[in-house]
Amino acid sequence: MKSDERILGDGNFVEEVLRRADENLERKYALRVGKYDFNWLVRQVARALEIEPDDVLAPCRYKGAVRARSVLCYWGTRELGMRTVELAKRLCLSPATISQSAMRGREIAIEDGLQLNLID
Repeated sequence: MKSDERILGDGNFVEEVLRRADENLERKYALRVGKYDFNWLVRQVARALEIEPDDVLAPCRYKGAVRARSVLCYWGTRELGMRTVELAKRLCLSPATISQSAMRGREIAIEDGLQLNLID
């Protein structure tokens, strides 16, 4: 039975918490060493939504582009740990808008069953 004094719960729960923490660490490390960058993320969003990468970055209010940028903000900030300031500069938006888009992107990802595939 696995245990850790920092985590309350039975062995299965402790193993699950430690596994998820390790996955998050691996993702953030991979991002820092350059394995996953902004351009890679744009391609992943385009692939998931079946659109062209240029359409993800299109500075328009077309529904498809807004959805794509929202998913990009969600995956970038929540899944890969990118800073909102970095995404704001790349997308020519404010950090507050990036945060709002990330929340909208989360809803889109859940509704459409989209998941970021880190094996690319």
